[in-house]
Amino acid sequence: MTTMDVDTDLSKLVGEKTAKALKTHLDLYTAGDLLYHVPRRYDQRGEHTDMRTLELGEEVTVLAQVLRTTTRPMRQRRGSMLEVVVGDGAGGQLVLTYFQQAWRERDLRPGRWGLFAGKVSDFRGRRQLNSPEYVLLDQGAADGEVAAEVEEFAGALIPVYPAAAAVPTWVIARCVRMVLDTVAMPPDATPSRTRAERRLVDLATALREIHRPSSKEMLYTARRRLAWDEAFAVQLTLVRRKREAAAWPAKARPRRDGGLLAGFDAALPFTLTDGQLAVGEEIAADLATAHPMHRLLQGEVGAGKTLVALRAMLQVVDAGGQAALLAPTEVLAAQHHRGITRMLGAAAREDADTLFGAATAGDRPGTEVALVTGSQGAAARRKVLAKLADGSAGLVVGTHALLYEGVDFADLGLVVVDEQHRFGVEQRDALRAKAEQPPHVLVMTATPIPRTVAMTVYGDLEVSSLSQLPGGRSPIASHVVPVAEKPAFLDRAWRRVVEEVQQGHQAYVVCPRIGDTESDDDTPPPDDAVEDSKRPPVAVLEVAPLLAEGPLRGLRIGVLHGRLPADEKDAVMRSFAAGEIDVLVATTVIEVGVDVPNSTAMVILDADRFGVSQLHQLRGRVGRGSAPGLCLLVTEAVAGTPARERLDAVASTLDGFRLAELDLEQRREGDVLGAAQSGRRSHLRLLSLLRDRDLIGEARAEAESLLTEDPDLSAHPLLAAQITRLVDADRAEYLHKG
Repeated sequence: MTTMDVDTDLSKLVGEKTAKALKTHLDLYTAGDLLYHVPRRYDQRGEHTDMRTLELGEEVTVLAQVLRTTTRPMRQRRGSMLEVVVGDGAGGQLVLTYFQQAWRERDLRPGRWGLFAGKVSDFRGRRQLNSPEYVLLDQGAADGEVAAEVEEFAGALIPVYPAAAAVPTWVIARCVRMVLDTVAMPPDATPSRTRAERRLVDLATALREIHRPSSKEMLYTARRRLAWDEAFAVQLTLVRRKREAAAWPAKARPRRDGGLLAGFDAALPFTLTDGQLAVGEEIAADLATAHPMHRLLQGEVGAGKTLVALRAMLQVVDAGGQAALLAPTEVLAAQHHRGITRMLGAAAREDADTLFGAATAGDRPGTEVALVTGSQGAAARRKVLAKLADGSAGLVVGTHALLYEGVDFADLGLVVVDEQHRFGVEQRDALRAKAEQPPHVLVMTATPIPRTVAMTVYGDLEVSSLSQLPGGRSPIASHVVPVAEKPAFLDRAWRRVVEEVQQGHQAYVVCPRIGDTESDDDTPPPDDAVEDSKRPPVAVLEVAPLLAEGPLRGLRIGVLHGRLPADEKDAVMRSFAAGEIDVLVATTVIEVGVDVPNSTAMVILDADRFGVSQLHQLRGRVGRGSAPGLCLLVTEAVAGTPARERLDAVASTLDGFRLAELDLEQRREGDVLGAAQSGRRSHLRLLSLLRDRDLIGEARAEAESLLTEDPDLSAHPLLAAQITRLVDADRAEYLHKG
């Protein structure tokens, strides 16, 4: 019999029906996909799954013991209902309910242990699973064949896989067994010298032990080896990118005495912070070299990153080039355009915004500030694109529209990417490709980044940090409003908004949804969000009229969301900035960059549906002036749940770096090499950017050493192929997402 390899289609191993379910529900197509679909955890009979941490709406698999069973007639219709109470060994309990299946009582006898899989719901205050699938760890279970396979693990470590309702964990375990028994292990790409020096087991042993651990010690060894592979592959890729980029030629853009930058600095009505000056010098030195700058500028909300970026852009314009700022939304792009124009003291004209007044444009090319968005009319778009192409527009602000074909520059010297986490490597490269020679690149994020994340996600960039806030900024007080426990607190929240407006200030009300239909502007819930099937998340279009007729009656209320036409969005923001709107009810379209110093209060409804970094960003929209800021996090999450603990953490600190680590602890790391760089799907199946700090550091050092000896990995073809597959997988996912 010919041994199959890891590229074998699963249909040849587990049958068409099961293979189709694995493909449809878990994106698993080949034997190799299944080998790397590693367990999310391991249970052991006698040890418990903490049932108190289970969230409503969550698909779970729990290892539990049957405590008691009850069969009773149903009230509304004929027949009976079987209730089975199972426990986790530490006082936590779940109720399993089966309708018209009283026969299951013969299987589910008190004392038996089993794996139970289903969706968590609530009935009269009790957590329950309705008609869950199960496998008992004793003879005579519902599926004798599967039970026998699982029983082999009883008393040892039972793998619990990321699963789906149609493909429970024990089905995956059975399929993995088939693959392990019939498929040849993939060749080991990690050099033998590296394995010896780092005390790593071989790949075949690691893959077998991660699925069928012979002991806890071997499980740890296997996990460390596979996590190393992920860390090493990522670091090799990023180090290669960094070295290749550093070797590219680029046009130097040195400072010019008496230019636009000098005039801008002289006209500033305030003093730059020490941090802004230091980071500015780093960037200026990079721009003056004949190799492209690749730098990440990270900093707290309100630390003045945009001002630092603008000074860099002016240096490039002084040197005869153009600079483009890429923003994630049209609202933010329009605000950047207005802000830059205002900061430069430009004279606004219908046909152009000209640096330092209209007279300058006649004296010097490249001194117009252009705006490029997807919703621009055809005539306006042709006009602005002509100015990009002939070089008369030196500073360009735009959205993804800057990436489109037909957007050409005369001499693109600097690309600034605002809110880097909204973009990825591919989009950064697309804009960079619009220059004849690679331009300098500055990416910015207001989400502080732990060191290992910076090393891994942004490992092809140099990193600068801004932590010092400009003078005059006010503190922000944050409080959780637990409406499920204390409904009256919500009334008090609305009174606080009214009080702020009566004092001459303005406020935001943030909702996770627009209304009616789903939109890109709607906020997907984080993994631990409260899921209440009785009520969808609150929506802007529903909340605004209720507030206008209710607790905020008499106040001037505006609405802002991503489905509004661009000119209407811009008009709303202009009105809010001018003080003509008291309360702005909005989605997360206001999350980044929106700067209205008179706004002092923010109420975030269904706050548990937002991520930690998102909440920190939103909160940064208030307290930007001389008056203190107030942020109220409204939630139905009850005390002790992960969602509530997350909100309590946000309310307890303004330290963005601490919150960034908390955010990382509670979500997956994301596709670190491709477009996503955050989100639900991750190529880091085992590597934790927090737990594996030391491992990542070792992998970085090993990658640097190996590439110094063998820059193109010609002596390590298996490793080179592995890196290519990893990068291609990320690029394919990017292209699939469009």
